[in-house]
Amino acid sequence: MKLHFKTYGNGPALIILHGLFGSLDNWVSHAHALENEYSVYLIDQRNHGKSPHNEVFNYESMAQDLHEFMDSEGIFYAHLLGHSMGGKTVMEFAGHYPDRIEKLIVADMGVKKYPPHHVDVLNAISGLDLSALKTRKEAEIFLMENLNGEVSTVQFLLKGLTREIKGDFRWRFNYPTILANYERILEGVTPEPFEKPTLFLSGGNSKYVLPEDRPQILEFFPSAEFQIMPNVGHWLHAENPTLFLEYVRTFLAK
Repeated sequence: MKLHFKTYGNGPALIILHGLFGSLDNWVSHAHALENEYSVYLIDQRNHGKSPHNEVFNYESMAQDLHEFMDSEGIFYAHLLGHSMGGKTVMEFAGHYPDRIEKLIVADMGVKKYPPHHVDVLNAISGLDLSALKTRKEAEIFLMENLNGEVSTVQFLLKGLTREIKGDFRWRFNYPTILANYERILEGVTPEPFEKPTLFLSGGNSKYVLPEDRPQILEFFPSAEFQIMPNVGHWLHAENPTLFLEYVRTFLAK
């Protein structure tokens, strides 16, 4: 599958993968901040952004997409950074292709299986009638009413809403396939042990990676370091991008 991507800067390759319902556009400002140090590749994963849609949607397929992307772009090895769903993609990739990775950063995601926790978001997306939508403001009002006024979540989702030339609205992500495969996205990953330097960076206000999760993570990533960013949640890179980039730079420069 030929993924949509953008590239910035020069230097060692750094590939960044977004999370569920996201796109590479969520990471453009970070890429600009790092472009003097790295060749930064931002990728839309399958069924997201401008990448192709496919009914197969699991971590094995997304890891294979990443492998094909690196081959097609002549990237023999790279630093990998994945947030949330993207974090599980890069962990799955590490189990299959460890020689293609220099260092690995997993942002606010563990290896475990997660219980369903996007129910309100899924219901809000399902309930928004795109055919009747006239303005983005109408979408914002609907989402705010159905997501308890969670501004960060609403603004994040609105980035995935686009308007065609003829005026119709559509989601950039392939919502029907995501919904059909939602349980697969919650599944844990059990890669072969990856011995290279790995950073698990989590938000202090997030519950995605807890202290009790560390022993299981170390089974698969025995060289893992753990860092907690204070006063941020799951979208740690968006809530405090300056501190996030400081952690990334420090780890990659070691």
